[in-house]
Amino acid sequence: MSHDVTLLFDLDGTLVNTDELHFDAFRTLLADFGRSLSMETYRSRIMGGSNEAIMHELFPDEPADVQRQLAERKEALFRSAVTTLEPTRGLIELLDWAGRHGIRIGVVTNAPRPNAELMLGGIGIADRIDALVIGEELARGKPDPLPYLTGLERLGGDAARAFAFEDSLSGIRSASAAGIHTFGLRGALAESALRDAGANEVIDDFLSPVLWRRLERIEAEGPTRAGRSGATR
Repeated sequence: MSHDVTLLFDLDGTLVNTDELHFDAFRTLLADFGRSLSMETYRSRIMGGSNEAIMHELFPDEPADVQRQLAERKEALFRSAVTTLEPTRGLIELLDWAGRHGIRIGVVTNAPRPNAELMLGGIGIADRIDALVIGEELARGKPDPLPYLTGLERLGGDAARAFAFEDSLSGIRSASAAGIHTFGLRGALAESALRDAGANEVIDDFLSPVLWRRLERIEAEGPTRAGRSGATR
């Protein structure tokens, strides 16, 4: 059976908790310049942003080519620190549910492709993703809506029948601006901040009763007309 619902996920901090690894990589990078970074600043101004925007924020006086080199060094520091990764609680159950109902899955991230592929492989779900959208491969990354609009386009989805899952302000703004019902994951940021950025609902993880009540309503609606006529994923 196939439903016309689309699920779109951020990656870092949403599918897998990597915030500490990114924070440490940024601190190491800045230490080379005799500078430091607080967790508060990381969460409010860095987390979830594109590398271009982040490097402009951290190194505004450096030319673009140096900013790119610094971004590449930071990402190499991050990848070298990755060991064992665990999916966010309830993720596998949610993906299993989506698979049973023919619901297509997209990941929409500002992470570079090597990072994204490393993380998706590390939590064992790379083969369960129908579309991987990399913000830096588009004209604009998050918080612009383009990454989420691109995800919908690649999956043949409709914003009115889609759900997005995000943990950062830039990601929530991106999904919300694309017209998608957005779940903010409570963690690094306060619920008030997530809602102010545009989150429609806030959940602790993918086992949240709030989320599963919505999924139960989808089940109750039954398969779409396409699904009843025999369409498959």
